Amino acid sequence: MPFAPHFPVMLRTEDGVRIDAAHTPSAGTDIGIVMAHGFTGSWRERAARRIVHVLSGYGGVVAFDFRGHGRSGGETTVGDLEILDVEAAVRHARVAGYRKVAVVGFSMGAAVAVRHAGMRGGVDAVAAVSGPARWYYRGTKPMRQVHWAIEQPFGRWAARVAKRTRIARGRWDPIPLPPHEAAALVSPVPLLIVHGDADTFFPLDHAHQLYAGAREPKELWIEPGYGHAESAATPDLIRRIGKWISSNFS
Repeated sequence: MPFAPHFPVMLRTEDGVRIDAAHTPSAGTDIGIVMAHGFTGSWRERAARRIVHVLSGYGGVVAFDFRGHGRSGGETTVGDLEILDVEAAVRHARVAGYRKVAVVGFSMGAAVAVRHAGMRGGVDAVAAVSGPARWYYRGTKPMRQVHWAIEQPFGRWAARVAKRTRIARGRWDPIPLPPHEAAALVSPVPLLIVHGDADTFFPLDHAHQLYAGAREPKELWIEPGYGHAESAATPDLIRRIGKWISSNFS
């Protein structure tokens, strides 16, 4: 099955970073959906395009590459300044005519989606899939590998060569507001937290910490057998997220 047609878009953030994006329109709807990928991901990857295709059945979709990823400019700050990238995508969705805008984020994108909604606002629903609740987590082998890529010069080189991901050097200063604290600021916008019990990056306590930090309206879906983020997300799960978005806008 071919993917839904999309139109290339170049966005610019408040701090001047060029963001590579694509708009997949959906006729006869006033719902816009912004999709935020995970660390080292891209809207151009097949898993992300498959998700966009399914979500386009529920609204027009604006997918983009975070700063430092793919064809976007700048360097990734791994969840800090990325809220400005989401802001640019949400702004584009509004300009495109969507009256209601939801953000669906995966992994790092989930953390950014929660932080953006809590700190910047301007969205109407948020779905955080496979997201971390707190920073500096190293309790799993994949996350220790992620920290190696972020912190070590050879790791940053490897991420740039293998994944087209440019990682900013140095430490956060100040440390950004963590997702579980930002979750408390999302209300009254509805927040959906989705996490798999087979996630090899972040165990379920991250989902429970996010949910505990959030205020109503909120939902928590623990998905049996679901692994991590875009690559493990089934079309059925994405359709359920699309229906959740629609139900909040009906």
